[in-house]
Amino acid sequence: MQISLAAIKADWRRRPWWMNLLFYFCVYMTFLYMPFDLLLKPVAQDHEIWFGFALTGWSAKATEPLHWLIYGCGAYGFWKMKAWLWPWAAIYVGQVVIAMFVWNLINPNGRGWLAGGVAAAIFMVPLIALWRAKPRFNG
Repeated sequence: MQISLAAIKADWRRRPWWMNLLFYFCVYMTFLYMPFDLLLKPVAQDHEIWFGFALTGWSAKATEPLHWLIYGCGAYGFWKMKAWLWPWAAIYVGQVVIAMFVWNLINPNGRGWLAGGVAAAIFMVPLIALWRAKPRFNG
C-alpha cells in the first residue's frame, strides 16, 4: 500500500491545525507510548492521573488499558472525523483541566493553586475549541 503526498495533504486539510495536533498526539499515545507503558514499563514506575489523583503501581497498571482505549478511540475518531467523538473528546479534555488544577493542589510535587490555575487555563483552550467544533464531526 502506497500513500501519496497528495493523500496526506488532503487528510491534513480535513481538520484545523490544532485538531491535527490532537489527532497525531492520540496516534502517538495509541501506537507508541501506551504499548510501552502497559507492556514494558515496570509496575513500580507506573503512574496514572485521573481527575488530579495519582495512581501508582498496580492501581496505575490496572487503569492503563482505559487510557489506551481512550487514545485509540480518539485517534480513530479524529482520523475519520466521527460524529460520536463530539462531545467525548471535549469531556475527556475537561477531565484533564480538572486534573491539572487538582493535581497541583493535592500532590506533594504540585506547585499550588496558581500553577494549577495556569495549567488548567492552558488546557481550557483545546477544551473550548473541541466543544465548539461539533459541525466538524460529521462522520
